[in-house]
Amino acid sequence: MAEVEKSMGSDNVEDILTKIENKSLKIESLIKQYKPIEAIKIALESYPPQDERCKFANWIGVRKALMAIKDVEGILRSLDPQYYDILMKYVYRGLSTGDRTTCDQCLKIHEKLTEKAGFGCILRSLADTMNTV
Repeated sequence: MAEVEKSMGSDNVEDILTKIENKSLKIESLIKQYKPIEAIKIALESYPPQDERCKFANWIGVRKALMAIKDVEGILRSLDPQYYDILMKYVYRGLSTGDRTTCDQCLKIHEKLTEKAGFGCILRSLADTMNTV
């Protein structure tokens, strides 16, 4: 995961946006193949750079993966704990949109993720101001 972050930081914004777009297409393909676990793992692979366009483009792909989740508990069982904190960050990003369907899904994920990862996950995701999504 760290290698992907470093490689993304060394490219210019347009190259990064192209990589994010390709990642989003891969996420869509996995969702169409009924592989939501793989889609969410791809979506959570790395933090986008601090450029707002990159963060927004990355959010679009992550949102698609989040909205495709039907069995939240099943996804969390299959997901490595290393992804919990970044998933919580994206859950809060989803809640901040104000979109009813996105918020409903993010609240479901938040509930199950908090049960699985504990309150520390919430604190870490809110306290980490260096890696914002």
